[in-house]
Amino acid sequence: MILSTAVSVMGQIERLAASFQGKGWGSTSVKQELAAVSRFLPGSPAIVVDIGANIGNYSFEVRERYPNVEIHIFEPAEVNQNKLRARFADDANVNLVSAAVNEASGTSTLYADVGGSGLASLSKRRLDHFGITFEVSSEVRTVRFEDYWKLELKKRPIDLVKLDIEGHEMAALRGFGDALSQIRVVQFEFGGCNIDTRTYFQDFWYFFMERGFKVFRITPFGPIQLERYLESDERFQTTNYLAVSAKA
Repeated sequence: MILSTAVSVMGQIERLAASFQGKGWGSTSVKQELAAVSRFLPGSPAIVVDIGANIGNYSFEVRERYPNVEIHIFEPAEVNQNKLRARFADDANVNLVSAAVNEASGTSTLYADVGGSGLASLSKRRLDHFGITFEVSSEVRTVRFEDYWKLELKKRPIDLVKLDIEGHEMAALRGFGDALSQIRVVQFEFGGCNIDTRTYFQDFWYFFMERGFKVFRITPFGPIQLERYLESDERFQTTNYLAVSAKA
């Protein structure tokens, strides 16, 4: 009994310490995320891209903070697309793209536990241990981001790209191509969904470092720069990171 209690207490201390470092702190922190991002943006950013918008909470907070910014939203789930159209119906500076972002343009299958779920992914995730099954599926269009940047954005510089696509962030990044050199900040999520896609924080670390970006973790106290990769960073609970161009 004493040993069990001690283990439980130590586990609570471990989770609290991790949270203070930003590890696992990131599922309900949109305002804090944008506060951290804003440190690396110009006073009046011109273009923000929200990839994996769901119902648009992130883009809504971006609009609240930057009333004149141009926002490009990517969302593959039809039920969420309808909600986004209604939510931003009167905002001419919001552009909705009804597609997922992936390494290549084409089509793919979107899996979810329920329609419009924030857990929806291009992978059929295994979450039986949470009592969650992914039995809802639909065919969706996929877009390679470099193509969109060239054709629709006309190769313009981008101030911020937010990536929250349930484990497929690295696949999407591989399709950024030359667009990445014109992006000031990339915010990306890392967590349990990366178990399903077999991607690791190490993949993101080297991807960005080799392309001239500095990497930060968003914490309750603001962003902290990660000077080097540590295996202890492989914590599969929702955590938000920033990759900031050295040119920013």
